[in-house]
Amino acid sequence: MGKLNYPSDEILNPSKQLRKNYDHIILWMLANNESCEWSNFEQKPVEIPISTLSRHFTKLILKGYIEKYLRGQYRITPEGKKRFHELSKEKKKQRKLSYPPNVILKRGRNYSHWILWMIYNNGFCKRSDFLEEPFSINQSSLSKSLNSLIQKGYLIKENKRYIITQAGKSEYSKILLNYNLDRQIILEEERKRIDKITTKTSEFFGKFNITDDHVKFRFLNMVLKLDYSEVKAILKEEEDFYKILLFISINHPDFYPDYLSFEEFSRFYEIEKRILNFWVNEIIYSDLYNLKFFNLEISSNKYYYFHSGEKLEKILRAITEEHIATNKYLEKFGRSGSLNSIIDNILEELCENIFNKDFKESLRELLPKYIKYLAYKIEIKKELTETYDKLEGIIWQNMTDIIQSQSFETLKCQYEEKIKEIDKEINLSPKNYELYNSKIRTLLYFNQYNDVLMVLEKMMELFPENEIDIMIKKAFTLKKDKNLEAGLETIENLLEKYPKDNSLHNYKAYWLSYLGRKQEALEILQDLVEKEPEKGLYYDTYGEILITFKEYKKAIEEFQKAIKIDPNEWFIHQTYIKIGICYTALENFKLAIQNLKRGKELTSKIISDIESKNKWLAIVDLFLAEIEEQGYLLDSI
Repeated sequence: MGKLNYPSDEILNPSKQLRKNYDHIILWMLANNESCEWSNFEQKPVEIPISTLSRHFTKLILKGYIEKYLRGQYRITPEGKKRFHELSKEKKKQRKLSYPPNVILKRGRNYSHWILWMIYNNGFCKRSDFLEEPFSINQSSLSKSLNSLIQKGYLIKENKRYIITQAGKSEYSKILLNYNLDRQIILEEERKRIDKITTKTSEFFGKFNITDDHVKFRFLNMVLKLDYSEVKAILKEEEDFYKILLFISINHPDFYPDYLSFEEFSRFYEIEKRILNFWVNEIIYSDLYNLKFFNLEISSNKYYYFHSGEKLEKILRAITEEHIATNKYLEKFGRSGSLNSIIDNILEELCENIFNKDFKESLRELLPKYIKYLAYKIEIKKELTETYDKLEGIIWQNMTDIIQSQSFETLKCQYEEKIKEIDKEINLSPKNYELYNSKIRTLLYFNQYNDVLMVLEKMMELFPENEIDIMIKKAFTLKKDKNLEAGLETIENLLEKYPKDNSLHNYKAYWLSYLGRKQEALEILQDLVEKEPEKGLYYDTYGEILITFKEYKKAIEEFQKAIKIDPNEWFIHQTYIKIGICYTALENFKLAIQNLKRGKELTSKIISDIESKNKWLAIVDLFLAEIEEQGYLLDSI
């Protein structure tokens, strides 16, 4: 072998703030030499540590970028040359970045503010953009800040680039208010954010001939507040997301008696009815988004929708609050009325001036829940500084008790009654572990996360022998409460005590994937399948994490290994469904249908965990509906 060519010192030894790109170094060597031996990468001037070299070689071979053609001899493939040129372009390309003004940089180390400002104003950023001046954020703090922003849904990571989401743009607009910026600057930043969204929505309006200004405004108002990235993993087409929001915008109480049914809308706007129905229910009734929606059922299967903060809800709130306050004042003079009479008075005013009288009975059903919603908002208002704030707190503090005394069946009533029943049983059998689990399930169902954590703390005192199960429940509770980093910390604390428990390593892999730390997650799974190759669950987890990062072909291979190893395990019905999802993404609809149907068949036989069963059946129906939209007849396969 002749004299070897080596990369420049800039590639081999970048500045201290930047990490070496070992993929680039290896591909450079192989692209600029006929071939290389393993030892060429261990020796000067390259000097890649053996473990690092092994890891990167394995990855590059698996991706088809390099090949071993003789004993100890490696060369680059055509695909590898393409990847090498991509990496070289990234290295050469000098982006001129915009940096935050001094008023933001000098106001303490608000790393999340700096990061959002940079990514918003530069389109995207790489990790290295924050390691050098003017930021010089250390690696640990940067990882923590980036992961936190990803966890909150403000950023996504694609191809080593960080991109801001719609929710992130909204948060960026809010943080500008924390600084002494010129009013016009703040308005200009918000205008830019809105302009980017309206460019997309204008195309949507033009394509579907949406001309009503009121519908346009309501639609745009929702698009600015509801981030598509929250549902992107299952609802693949952003245009479908827009259609769903359009359905909600069109069926607004202001347009009564006009109404577009699910059937009519799905036919006219070419969206599968099952998909439309599913996602409208998810947006309106679940806690998918922070925006609170209300619906009025005027007759069977005829619903009208409005949300908190819009004009109609503000008027409803003003009228409701006024009647509640009036009743409280008159109570001092012995003239207060019952809750029923208060609601009657509110309805009379609403149906005389705001809502059509046909909404009266639907509003009567809504008002008790709406009053509780208002009472809760006042209850969590921490600052009671002004006289009106204090008065408002006094007026509303007993509304929950009043409503309960009137026997209105609300969600909270049901929840409190259920908890009371379980507590009675616990008092009779304080050492019954399953009773505490039942209480936790109920609290989680009603999103009472702090109460769950308190119960888990009590369980640790009573059942220390069940520490792992209790702490895993704590981690999942923290995840539901969108505190992923605390959940990961809980699992890592368990691993310190039980380092040989492979199930804990499996959980850690999940949490790393939730935080976008793909490579670390996959390394754990690779280690697990090597240690316990006969355990199908780890292959299933491996495949699930690969799906998260859109590596569908590799995911299918792992899922198929899981089925081959453990064809009768409890999770296999999910595995078939996940294979079907992968084939759908790869547009192999024949295999997608086969696996989705097999998964549905197995799921239908489950007699326990009905909530999970219904969830998976709904997911199957969504993907089968999507395939049917492509013109495939489900019954023919």
